[in-house]
Amino acid sequence: MELKNTLMEALGIKITLLEKGKVIAEMPVDERTRQPFGVLHGGASVALAETVASIGAYELVDKNTEAIAGLEINANHVRPKKDGWVTAVGTVLHQGKTTMVWDIKVMDEQKRIICISRCTIAIIKIKK
Repeated sequence: MELKNTLMEALGIKITLLEKGKVIAEMPVDERTRQPFGVLHGGASVALAETVASIGAYELVDKNTEAIAGLEINANHVRPKKDGWVTAVGTVLHQGKTTMVWDIKVMDEQKRIICISRCTIAIIKIKK
């Protein structure tokens, strides 16, 4: 999945796995996603994490009666990354009636943790 004219397109994010309760996405570490010191920008990692959580949450709601929106996200940036690719693996930890909590691990090609994130998603009832 790659959506045109979105942040996903601008950052080169591609969804590689989409199933109930799990999403995997890849993002390049290049001129689009690096900060001025030459390493992956923390904001790019967070954008990748929230993308994974949001797409995963959307797959778990009733699309006719519910919408989703990011409510809160946090991230620990534990290792720098200069180039190549990062992969985000998101899994749902809690699926309630009004919120979901997702765990997202952003890893390098050797499966080392670059960023650990938790994202809370609001489930919103659509008014008809």
